[in-house]
Amino acid sequence: MITQADCVIIGGGHNGLVAACYLAKAGRSVILLEARDVVGGAAISAEVFEGVNARLSKYSYLVSLLPAHIREDLDIELTTARRSVSSYTPDPKDPSRGLSVPVDNDAAFDAEMTRLTGSTADADAWRAFYARTADMAKRVFPTLTEPLRSRAQMRELVGDDASWNDFIERPLGEVLERDFDDDVVRGIVFTDALIGTFSGAHDENLNQNKCFLYHVIGNGTGDWDVPIGGMGALTGALADRARSLGVEIRTGVTVTSVSSDGVRAVVTASGDAGEITITCADVLANCAPRVLEKLLGRAPGAPIEPAEAGAQIKVNMLLARLPKLLDESVDPLDAFAGTFHINESYEQLESAFALATGGELASPIPAEIYCHSLSDPSILGPELQQAGAQTLTVFALHTPHGLFADDNDRMRQVALDAVIASLNTVLAEPIEDCLWRDAQGNACIEVNTTVDIENALNIPTGNIFHTPLDWPFADEESEVGTWGVETDIANITLCGAGARRGGGVSGVPGHNAAAYVLKRLQ
Repeated sequence: MITQADCVIIGGGHNGLVAACYLAKAGRSVILLEARDVVGGAAISAEVFEGVNARLSKYSYLVSLLPAHIREDLDIELTTARRSVSSYTPDPKDPSRGLSVPVDNDAAFDAEMTRLTGSTADADAWRAFYARTADMAKRVFPTLTEPLRSRAQMRELVGDDASWNDFIERPLGEVLERDFDDDVVRGIVFTDALIGTFSGAHDENLNQNKCFLYHVIGNGTGDWDVPIGGMGALTGALADRARSLGVEIRTGVTVTSVSSDGVRAVVTASGDAGEITITCADVLANCAPRVLEKLLGRAPGAPIEPAEAGAQIKVNMLLARLPKLLDESVDPLDAFAGTFHINESYEQLESAFALATGGELASPIPAEIYCHSLSDPSILGPELQQAGAQTLTVFALHTPHGLFADDNDRMRQVALDAVIASLNTVLAEPIEDCLWRDAQGNACIEVNTTVDIENALNIPTGNIFHTPLDWPFADEESEVGTWGVETDIANITLCGAGARRGGGVSGVPGHNAAAYVLKRLQ
């Protein structure tokens, strides 16, 4: 089958759908090809446990980086909820006490910090620290959907040399060790530098700083909100909007090759209907850069280094009830309402990184929990809601791809056992006793290692960012004024997480790729 279109988009993740909507809205004919049977990529909801009416956000889970103006431009309805508690962290040395970080309540925060550390010194340092990140967020975030500024221009925009040096120029570990006294408090702050990144606090590549920056600038506030209906509500709304604008979405179609002379491109793919050939003016690749290189028929690049590979596993659970805590002063409804940090003190995170670098999992393994259903019970069927069931998502840090690549089945179980053991260090009852069981009596728990993510989503090494994050400004003078999505072929564009200013559920690469294509075709 041979056909034509103005634009072909490879991959139906949220960024590909965003790009498709913008291009179709501008009058371009668009064909989107998705290898799986459903669109959404990593931003999907699914009934993970067979026969159990719970639609979990299977991979990605919260929304921060999606600019409000993209929703407005595309007329996308997405309701999000602010979590009532920012975080709760049991003290790893004494889990019968911990630190709750409330939302917008300084007096309560001071009392919590005094309970943990004996003073309000770190509470004052916390407020000063995050006031600086909030100011940076207001200045930096709007630039993500604009052509790239130079480093000097971005520094001038930030307008604070101390903040620039602390967050951009020097390892984040130096700043945390200077600003905070308590090991647990340092760890809470540092976790934002690690989700999606395999790094130490003092790494000279500053990957930890880049990850931290993206975590604290979302929509100019850094708030991470719960998508009502799960992540599938977002991608479902985008897919509906794309179809209404005339985008042709083909699922179950695997792209096998791409070629281009810089003016016209040819995409070949295969599906149930056989081989498909599409000629087009532009190809937008919502896939990892290494996948695009393979489709272009190019030789594989250098092996992926550990610092560039995926390093987190995700464990999805359905509970019959929330577990009791060793810290009896905290209601589990409050503890699980925000991010629940487990064995994530600063020293534990650094130790876990060192062990993983040497080929070992930490014990206990650092992890953090998120309970979607407390903020959004709509993801549960009526019978589950009535029974008091809750979802839990657990991210285990410093579980690098190299530990799983050669024996994923065995290491998946090893990692699951480690996650359960880590959870149980802070609980007054085993988490196993709280798991919901399906009709066959099977515990409702699912593990996604980096290998599982690679196999399911065709993301090399399971790196949810596709590649290490880049600074949201140009490193080279030649990049200034570009969109950060360009490749060495004029009409082939990256529109996924591997573009500059990619990563996370943001839609930014999709927006920027469409902006580049539309400007190019003027």
